[in-house]
Amino acid sequence: MARLLILDSGVGGLSVYHEIHKRLPDLKVDYALDNEAYPYGNKDETWLSKRVVNWCQLLIARYEPDIIVLACNTASTATLPALRAAISIPIVGVVPAIKTAAQISSSKNIGLLATPGTVTRRYTQELINDFAKDCQVTKVGAHHLVHIAEDKLQGITVDMPLLASEIAPLLENNVDTVVLGCTHYPLLRAELQQLAPHINWVDSGEAIARRVESLLQNHKGFDYSKDMSLSSTAPISEALKTYLQSLGFNHFDLINVPENG
Repeated sequence: MARLLILDSGVGGLSVYHEIHKRLPDLKVDYALDNEAYPYGNKDETWLSKRVVNWCQLLIARYEPDIIVLACNTASTATLPALRAAISIPIVGVVPAIKTAAQISSSKNIGLLATPGTVTRRYTQELINDFAKDCQVTKVGAHHLVHIAEDKLQGITVDMPLLASEIAPLLENNVDTVVLGCTHYPLLRAELQQLAPHINWVDSGEAIARRVESLLQNHKGFDYSKDMSLSSTAPISEALKTYLQSLGFNHFDLINVPENG
């Protein structure tokens, strides 16, 4: 029976989980957040690669997944080659939906809203070179959106003026389509649309769900359980635990990740 494991440094991967659950509602999903190392967006690439490989190996031993979704743009653009070299089961990464944005933009003036690490990574520029050569691309490395999204899921009111200041460069450049290049950002879609309803806000969640479905098409069935597991590398708040329980994550594990050697 198929079993999926989703990884992120925080709750951003839940935006991917929601898309997968819509497409595959009977699939057993375990979720792991490396909140001890949160956020990944400001971490050194070499350190992060070692960290994710070590952590992933511990999770595989515990949960025995059939497929892994690395639901973090920063980690995917930095660590996928090392992760795939160390682990034999299928790994689906998340990268900014530059291709989709370039295709649907009528003005060919698009934006990329991501973490500072993702915005500056060579892999991201290669996506722009490959799929958005005919577009003007405004890249914004947001410093606060990840934290705003994390707070939102814990019941903290979204700071709309701060959110507006983060997307101001996109509005100043009159983009018509923006890539949400971090899995946390779709969790703020309602607020982003409120601030800029004329913009198409694009993310990779639906594409990742289709990819997971394709990889699992030969499985005989899905092992769905309302008692899905949530693991973290540091204790989580009661407010976040309550929210996760509402999604069906009722078994909580705390996993220690040894320091990188």
